[in-house]
Amino acid sequence: MKLEGVRVLDLSLFLPGPYLTTVLADHGAEVIKLEPPGGEPVRHLGQRAGGETVWFRNTHRGKKSIQLDLKKPEELAALHDIARGCDVFIEAFRPGVADRLGFGTARMTEINPRLVYCSISAFGQDGPLRDRPAHDLAVEALAGTLSCNLGQDGLPTHPNVPIADATASLLALSAVLMALYRRERTGRGDVIDLAMYDATLSWLPNATGAVLGEDRAPDVKNVRQWGGGSFYNIYPTRDGRHVVLGGSEHKFVENLLHALGRPDLIEGASGPPGPGHDAAKAFLRETFATRTRDEWEAWFEGRDVCFAPLLDLHEAFHRPHAAARKMLLRDEEGNLHVGLPIKFRDEPGTLNPRLPKLGEHTAEVVAEARARLAR
Repeated sequence: MKLEGVRVLDLSLFLPGPYLTTVLADHGAEVIKLEPPGGEPVRHLGQRAGGETVWFRNTHRGKKSIQLDLKKPEELAALHDIARGCDVFIEAFRPGVADRLGFGTARMTEINPRLVYCSISAFGQDGPLRDRPAHDLAVEALAGTLSCNLGQDGLPTHPNVPIADATASLLALSAVLMALYRRERTGRGDVIDLAMYDATLSWLPNATGAVLGEDRAPDVKNVRQWGGGSFYNIYPTRDGRHVVLGGSEHKFVENLLHALGRPDLIEGASGPPGPGHDAAKAFLRETFATRTRDEWEAWFEGRDVCFAPLLDLHEAFHRPHAAARKMLLRDEEGNLHVGLPIKFRDEPGTLNPRLPKLGEHTAEVVAEARARLAR
């Protein structure tokens, strides 16, 4: 696998860091997770299956678990010894905590100049918000994205995907891999300051036109990707479910409105998002309400229109395409796992379903580290 021989020491908790290191583990990296005294919190959060929480299973498979009391000098020294033989170090404490506890960037890169040290935090290692506590929702609020996530009542609502967590995790993964690639040429690691806040702001190139071009906040209801367009919208069906039109290219507008006998609406539905789409929206809302979601799915089969039935999460994971893409896998013990989204032709990743017991690998990892240093 691509990352065989890469050793990762992960001190992060919850979602951004653990997801990142799960991707690394799925592609061959050895990931050593340092768990706090009570264990990784997601061991205890959410639904359980096969004796473990689903969240823990899908963010800690194939990893090793160690426990060290870093307030004890000898156990902090053990952490340093382990880090000397690692390629990547992930931490997600509030800025300044790692330094105070003895494993900040200066100390760890002195111990191991080849180390890629990645800090994931809410707001970054500097700036006026650096010490502010926050998880995904609060970061999204301060990054402005939550204001764009409106419900049917026009008020901000909870996002369905943890955008700040997800974008930070994926950018941190990219940064780690870039640093490892550069290290091949220079022999030196690097320090990564990855803020969830920065990551969230950076993922909005398609939504910042009003902000960067006109010095104003977007009028959310008239922005295409947030419901301002008739062909990028959600419509209720007769059975109380929903369908989606997910592409506003002119050919899709023509194909559907000709098929539905309303070519007179094509011009408005092809124009800029906003009030010009109102007539098409009203017609489509009325039309989609005449059949069930599944009847519309059958009707659209074979038509060149960007259409989708709105599935619930259970339906999505159990559709034939998810199976074909191996995005839902069952291990030998019968437990279900989210599959690997990165698919290489050569050296594909492998899902290792084994979960570590809390602190199971402490003695083994410390002994290996000290044996390596003794050589």
